[in-house]
Amino acid sequence: MSMSYVKKLCTILLDAITDKDPQVQEQVCSALCTLGESQPEGTISACEEHLRQQEKLAHPYRTMVLRAMETVVSNHIGKLDKDTARAIILLASSEMTKAKDVVQDWQQAASSVLVAVGQRFVGMVMEELLSKFQPGTLPHCFVVQTLADLAVSNVFGTVPFLTTVLSTMLPMLGLAKHDSMRMAFCCALQRFSESTLEYLANLDQAPDPTVRKDAFASDIGSAYDILFHQWLQSREAKLRLAVVGALGPASHLMPSEKLEEQLPKLLPGVLALYRKHAEAARVSKSLGQILEAAVSVGSRTLEVQLDALLATLHAQICVPVESSSPVVTSNRKEVLRCFTVLACFSPERLLAFLLPKLDAGNERTRVGSLQVLRHIINSAAAQMEVKKPFILSSMRLPLLDTNCKVKRAVVQVISAMAHHGYLEQPGGEAMLEYLVQQCALPPDAQPQQPGGPGVEPPADSVRAVSVSTLYLVSTTVDRMSGVLWPYLLQFLVPERFTGALTPLCRSLLHLARKRQEAGADALLIQCDGNVALPSPFAIATRLLTVSSRPYLGDGRGAASLRLLSVLHRDIHPLLGPRWATTVPLLLEHLDEHTEDTLSQKEWEEKLLAFLRDSLAAVSDNTWTCQLSLEMSKQLPCYSGTPQEKNFLYKCVGTALGAASSKDVVRKLLQELLETARYQEEAEREGLACCFGICAISHLDDTLAQLEDFVRSDVSRKSMGIFNIFKDRSENEAEKVKGALILCYGHVAAQAPRELVLARAESDILRNMFQCFSTKDPALQLCLVQSVGMVCQAVCSGAQAGSFHFARKAELVAQMMDFIKAEPPDSLRTRIRKKAMLACMYLVSLEPELEEQVRTDMVHGCLHSIMAVPPEPEGEDGPQESLYLDTMRALEDLLRSILRRDLTPQGLQIMVEHLSPWIKSPRGYERARALGLSAGLLQFFLEHLHVSALVPFHNLGLLVGLFSPRCADLWPGTRQEAVSCVYSLLCLQLGYEGFSRDYRDDVAERLLALKDGLVHPDPAILFHTCHSIAQIIAKRLPPDQLISLLLTLFESLGDPDKNCSRAATVLINCLLKERGGLLQEKVPEIVSALLAKVRASQDEHVPQAAQHSVRILATQHCPALVSSLLGSPLPFDSHTCTLWRALAVEPSVSTQVLRLLLEKMSRDVPFKESRAFLLSSSPDRVATQLPLAATCALHEVMSAPASGPAVLELYPQLVAGLLLRVSCTVGVQLPRNLQAKERRAASSAPAPRTLDPCSSSVDALRAALLRGGSEDVVQRLELEGGWELLRTSAGHEDGVARLASAMAKFAGPRLPLVMKELLGAHSSVYEVQRVTSTAFLAELLSSNVVNDLMLLEPLLDGLAARQRDPCAGVRRLVLRGLANVASGAPDKVRLHGPQLLTAMISGLDDGDDPHGLVALSAMAGLARLLGLVEPGDLHSVLLHTAVRIRPFFDSDKMEFRSVSIRLFGHLNEACHGACEDVFLEQVVGGLVPLLLHLRDPQAPVVDACRFALRMCGPNLECEDLAAAFQKHLQDGRGLHFGEFLNAACKHLMRHFPDLLGRLVSTSLFYFKSSWEDVRAAAPLLTGFLVLHVEPQHRSQVDLEQLTAALQLLLKDPAPAVRGQAAETLGRLVKFA
Repeated sequence: MSMSYVKKLCTILLDAITDKDPQVQEQVCSALCTLGESQPEGTISACEEHLRQQEKLAHPYRTMVLRAMETVVSNHIGKLDKDTARAIILLASSEMTKAKDVVQDWQQAASSVLVAVGQRFVGMVMEELLSKFQPGTLPHCFVVQTLADLAVSNVFGTVPFLTTVLSTMLPMLGLAKHDSMRMAFCCALQRFSESTLEYLANLDQAPDPTVRKDAFASDIGSAYDILFHQWLQSREAKLRLAVVGALGPASHLMPSEKLEEQLPKLLPGVLALYRKHAEAARVSKSLGQILEAAVSVGSRTLEVQLDALLATLHAQICVPVESSSPVVTSNRKEVLRCFTVLACFSPERLLAFLLPKLDAGNERTRVGSLQVLRHIINSAAAQMEVKKPFILSSMRLPLLDTNCKVKRAVVQVISAMAHHGYLEQPGGEAMLEYLVQQCALPPDAQPQQPGGPGVEPPADSVRAVSVSTLYLVSTTVDRMSGVLWPYLLQFLVPERFTGALTPLCRSLLHLARKRQEAGADALLIQCDGNVALPSPFAIATRLLTVSSRPYLGDGRGAASLRLLSVLHRDIHPLLGPRWATTVPLLLEHLDEHTEDTLSQKEWEEKLLAFLRDSLAAVSDNTWTCQLSLEMSKQLPCYSGTPQEKNFLYKCVGTALGAASSKDVVRKLLQELLETARYQEEAEREGLACCFGICAISHLDDTLAQLEDFVRSDVSRKSMGIFNIFKDRSENEAEKVKGALILCYGHVAAQAPRELVLARAESDILRNMFQCFSTKDPALQLCLVQSVGMVCQAVCSGAQAGSFHFARKAELVAQMMDFIKAEPPDSLRTRIRKKAMLACMYLVSLEPELEEQVRTDMVHGCLHSIMAVPPEPEGEDGPQESLYLDTMRALEDLLRSILRRDLTPQGLQIMVEHLSPWIKSPRGYERARALGLSAGLLQFFLEHLHVSALVPFHNLGLLVGLFSPRCADLWPGTRQEAVSCVYSLLCLQLGYEGFSRDYRDDVAERLLALKDGLVHPDPAILFHTCHSIAQIIAKRLPPDQLISLLLTLFESLGDPDKNCSRAATVLINCLLKERGGLLQEKVPEIVSALLAKVRASQDEHVPQAAQHSVRILATQHCPALVSSLLGSPLPFDSHTCTLWRALAVEPSVSTQVLRLLLEKMSRDVPFKESRAFLLSSSPDRVATQLPLAATCALHEVMSAPASGPAVLELYPQLVAGLLLRVSCTVGVQLPRNLQAKERRAASSAPAPRTLDPCSSSVDALRAALLRGGSEDVVQRLELEGGWELLRTSAGHEDGVARLASAMAKFAGPRLPLVMKELLGAHSSVYEVQRVTSTAFLAELLSSNVVNDLMLLEPLLDGLAARQRDPCAGVRRLVLRGLANVASGAPDKVRLHGPQLLTAMISGLDDGDDPHGLVALSAMAGLARLLGLVEPGDLHSVLLHTAVRIRPFFDSDKMEFRSVSIRLFGHLNEACHGACEDVFLEQVVGGLVPLLLHLRDPQAPVVDACRFALRMCGPNLECEDLAAAFQKHLQDGRGLHFGEFLNAACKHLMRHFPDLLGRLVSTSLFYFKSSWEDVRAAAPLLTGFLVLHVEPQHRSQVDLEQLTAALQLLLKDPAPAVRGQAAETLGRLVKFA
C-alpha cells in the first residue's frame, strides 16, 4: 500500500498543479518536493508517469512538474539507481525535444533535470544527448544548450567527452541556418572552451590528467573558420555577439600557428563589431582574451595591428556614457584590461599613441586619455618606470584645461602618480600646485544640475576629489613626505589658494607632526633653504586671520589653529608653553558650538586675547613691529572678505598697541590712513577699530596722527579742516569723513577714561561738529555712532559728575534732527538706535536739559519707533533684530530721563508721554508702550529711595490706566500690564515705609497670575482680571479708590473690547470688595430689566442688571423664577446671565435650585406622537416646562457661586438630572421650538443648544462641577463619557463611566445618591429603570460600596430586578452581580451560591432573543470563578463547560471571545484538581482554540491565547504548557506556523493516542466560513501528521482525510488550497 498511497498523493497533487494561482502552484510543487524527500523514487516515478500519461497537459504545468523533479533529483542524486536515472533522462530528453520550436521555460526545466542527473550519471546523460546529437542531422536547440550547461556544471565529467562532441558538432555548424541554432552552437563552443581551460588549469585534480590542449586545437580551429568567416558576417546582432563571445576563450585553444595566421583578420573583424553594437562589453571581453592569447604565444603580427587596436580601444574609452550603467562600466573595465595587455606588450608604442592625445582640445579625447594613463600607471608600473619624465612632460596642456571632467581626470592621474613615485621627479611640483588649485575651487560653483551624459560634473565634485586626494597622498604615501614638506607651505598665504586652506592645513599638520617625531629639536621651516617659502610672520598672520571665520571652508578655523600650534617653534621659540594651553581652549570652544550658535564677537575677542597673550609672551619690540608690518602688508589680500579684513585691522591695532616704538606706530598708522578703501563700510569700521585699539596704549600718538592726516593739505588749501578732500569726488570725501569720525569715536571709546575727558571737546568733538549738516546717511550714521561713543566714554569716567558739556543742547538737537529725518513707517538704518543711545548718555551730563527740550525729545523718539509697523509674520530677519535693538535704546533713554526725577510726579510725566500709545487702537503700539512702561516702573522700583513717609498720590490713576490692559488682545501686552500693576503696588509698599526687599504675599500673587494670561480664552482672562482686582482692592489705600474707579469708568469705552470688559470686571470686583453702596444705588424694576439689558450695547449694563436681580431674588424668589422661566426658549445670553446672577447669594441659590428641580421632575418629561401614520414607532417630544427648568438649572449651576447650594442639594440634583438625561435620550424638541432654533441658528446661534438631551447632560455636568466633583467631570471628559450619555447606543456605557468616576472621586456622596436612584426601580419609565440599574451595577465594581457598607442593600436591590420584564435590566443586573468580584472580592465566597445561581440562570435565559443576557452571564462567570468556594464551583463546572461550547464558533465576535475566555477561566479554576470528565472537555476544546488563533477578530485571538495558556497545566504535559506560555504571552507577536508546529510536536510526542480525535475535529473546520481558520485547519492536520509516529496511522481515516484535503484543493481561497497541498505532501509519512 505504501507505494500506491504515495502514488495517490502524487496524483492528487499533480492534478492540482493546474491551479490558476501561481502561489498555489508553487505550494503544490513544494509539496511534491516534500513527498520526494521521503520517497524520492516514488515521487519521481509518479511525476514521470503523470507527464507520460497527460500528453495534453499544457507546458506551463509540465514546467512545474519538471521543476519539482529537478529539486528531488538534485537533493537525492545519491539515492537514484540507474534504472530510475535512465527513466528520468529519457523523460526529460523527450520533454526537452518534444516541441521543435523554442518554449523557453518548459525546455529549460527539462534541460535542468538532465543537468541535475548529469552530476552523477554524466555518461548516461551524455549518451542520451549524443543520441540526439547525430552527425548529419541538426540537433534540437536545447540539446546543444544542455551540453553547454553540463560542461559548466560538471567540468571533470564532461571535458573527456568534448573531443567526441566537437568532432560531431563541427559538420553540423554548416547545417545551422537559423540564428537561434547558431547562437546555441556559439554558446556551447564558448562553454566548452571555458570548461576545457578550467580543466587544463586544474589537471592535478582531473580524473584524466592525460588530456592536453592539442587534442582540441584542430576542432576549435575548424569551428573558428565557420564562426569567423561565415557567422560573424550575420546581420543579427545577437548572433554576432554570441560568435565573438565564443572566439575569445576559443582563441586560447587554437593552434598557435593558426592564431598567428588569423590575427590579421581576426583582430580587424572583432574591432569592426564596435561600430555595430552599442553594448560592447562582450566584444571588449573577447578582444581582451584574444590579445592575451596572442601575447602568450609571442605573436609578431600583433605589432602590425597595434595602431588600429589602440585607436579603436581609445575611441571606446572616449565614448560619452552614463557612468551609472552596469553594462557601460563592464565595457570600460574590459577595455582598460586590453590596454593593460598592450602596455605590457609594447609600452613605447602605447605611450607614443596615448600621450599626444593629451594635447587634443576635445574634452572626451582628453578625459579618456587621462583615464587610460591613470590605469596603465597603476597596472603596468614596471613597464612605465623608465617613462616617468616623458609622462610628466606630457601633462602640461591638461593642467591648463578648465573643463571640470578633465580636471577630475587629471587629479586622479596625479593620485596614481603619487603612489608610483612620479611626483618626486622634476616637474612633479607643477602637479602638486595643480592639485592645490583644485582644492581651492569654491564649493558652491555648480554650473548646472547633472542631467545627462554630456553634462559636466559640478566643480564641487572636482574639489571634493582633490581634497581627498591631497589628504590621502599626504598621510598614506610615505615617499611623498619629503616632496610635500615644506613645499605645501608656499600655498598658505597667496589669496588664490584661500579655498584650499583647510585641506592644506590638515596635510601640513600631519607632515609636521611626522617630522617632529623624526627630529623634535629641529625647526620645521628652513627659510634659508627655499626662498619661496613664506616667513613665519606671514604664516602666523594668515592662519590667525582666517581663523576668525572658523566654520568656513569645512572648518578652517580649527585646522589653522592646530597648524599654528604645531609651528610654534618656527613662529617664536617662547610661544610653545603658552600655546600648549591656550590653543586647546580655543579648539574646545569651537567644538562646543556650531556655525549657528557661535557668537562671532565673542570668538574674535578670544582670538585677540590670544594674540595679546602671545605678544606679551614674546615681549620683543622688534618681533612685534615685524609682525605688525606683515599684518598691514596682508590687508589688501582680504578685499573680497570684509569680515576677515575687519578682524585683521583689529589684529594690527592689537600688535601696534604692544609695540613700544612710537615711530613705527605713527608710520604704520599713516600708511593705514593713506591706503584704506574708504568706499567699503566694513573697511571704515575696521580702520576705526584699529585706531581705537591702538589708542589704548598710544592715545596721544593716535590723535596726533589723525590730526596730521586731517591737516596734511592745510598749507596748500586753506578753506577748512576737510579741504584735503576737495580733489576727490564728493561721495568719496563723505566716506573719508565718516571713517575719520568713526576713528575718533573708537579712540574715545577705547582710550583710558582719565585721558579722554580732557580731549573730548577740544580734540575729538570739535572735528565732528562741522559735519552735522551732511545729508549722506552713511556719514550721519558715523556721526551718531561716534557721538554716542564719546558721550559714553565721558559718562563712564570717574570725573563725569564734574564735567560740564557746553554744547550738550546743540548735540541733542542735532541727534533729534537725525531721528526726525528717518522715515516714520519703516526702520532700515541704525541711525535712530545710535542717536537715542547718544541722547541717553547726553541726558546724564551737565547741564540739565530744559523741560520742553526733554518733552520734545521723548515725544520725537517715541513717535519715531512706536508707529513703525512690525515685520510680517515669520520674517524675523535682520529687521527684527534692528527693531529690538532700537527699542532697547529707547528704553535706556527713557530710564536716563526718569533717573533725573525719581518722584511720583516724574513717573506720572513719563507715563503721560506713553499714555496715547497705551490706549492706541493698534495692538503692536500698545504692546510696545506696555513693554516700555513695565521697564520704567521696574527701574523706578529698583532705584526707589524714600527718606520720609509720603503718599503715592497718583497710584489710583496709574493702576486704572494699566489694569484694564490685563485683558488686552495681545498676550504680551496682558503680561506686561500685570507687571506694571505689580510694580505700582510694590511702589506703594515702599512709600508706606516697607523695605525694598519686602515681599507682600498678596502682591506676589499677581506674578502667579501672569501665566494664566497667555491663554486666549476670555473666561480665563476675565477670571484672572477678577483676581487682579481682588489683589488691588486689598492693597489700594482708601483715598485712591474713587480716582481708580473714575479712571476705570473711562476705560469702559476703550476701543479694545477686551479691555472694556476687563474694566467692568475690575469695577464690579472692587465694588464688591470695598464699596457696599452699590445696592443702594440700583433702583431698577424687574419688569423693565430684561428689555433694558437687551437694548444696551454697553458692557457695564448687564453687570448692573445682575446686581439688581440678586436684590430682587432675596425678596421675591418664586415670582422671579416663574417670570424668568416664562422667557422664550432658547434663553438668550442676557437671560442666561441673569440666571447665573441668582447663584451669587447663597441664601437665594438654594431656594432657586429647589424650585427648578421640582418643576423639572413634576411634569411628564415627554409626550409621544406619530409624525406619520405609517411610522413604526411614535416620536417622543419634550415638554416645555421641564425643558426650561433644565436649562435654567444649568445656567444657575454654571455660576461658581452656586457651589454651596449645589452641595446642599447634591443627591437630589445628581439623581434627578441623571434620570432626566435618561428620559431625554432620543427626544425631540417641540415643532415650534425646532423652527425657532433653525431661525436663530441661521442668524445668530444661541449661547447653548436647546436639544433636550444635551441640555440635560450639560446640567448634570454643571451639578457635578459645582458640587465639588471636578475630578468626576474631568474623568468623564477624558473617557468621552459625556458624549456617550447623549446617544442611545452609548447611554449605558456613559452611565457606567459616571458611576465609576463618582465611586472613585465622590464616594462619601454615594449613599444618598444611591437611595434616590433605588426609588427609580419602580418607575413607570423603562429608560429610568435601565439607567438606575446601570449606575448601581457599576457601583458594585468599586470597593467604595464595601467601605460604605452599601454592598447588602445593593445586592438586594439588584436581586429584586432579576425578573424585570426588560431584558436590558436583567442583563445589567447580572453585570452588577459580577462586579462584586472587583468591588468586594472578599465577599464573593459569602455570596457565592447566590451569585453562581444568578449566572447559571442567566445562561439559560430563554426570553432574550439576542442572547445578550447569556453573554453577560458568561462574562460574569469568568470574573467570579477564581473567587468562589471550590465546593460551590464543582457543581456547576461541567454544566458551564458544556453550555458554553457552542459559542466557540458563534458568528458574533463577542460570544466567541467571551465564551473562549470563560473556558480559560474554567481551566484556571481546575488547576491541580481536573477530573477526567472535565479533561475530556479540555481535549475537545484544543482544536477550536488552536484554530481560532487565526480568527479575523483580535479579541478572539487574545481569548484563545489566554485559554490555551490555562489549558496547558491541566493536560499534564510540561513541554506543551511551556510552549503555550512561550508563544502565547499577551502583546507578543505570534508566528502561527512556528507555534502550531511546536504545539503539534509536543501533542504527538506525549498524546499520540489523540491523533484521530484531533484530526477528526480539525476536519470540521475544513468548511469554516472564515478563510484564515479554514486555511489553519489543514495546516494543523499537516503538523500533527508530521510529528506523529507512523505506527499511529490506524487512528486516522486516510481515505476521509485525503478526500477532504482533495476537496480543499478546489477551495476559492488560494491560501487554503496552498495549505491543503502542503498537508497532502506530509501524508507521505503514512505511506
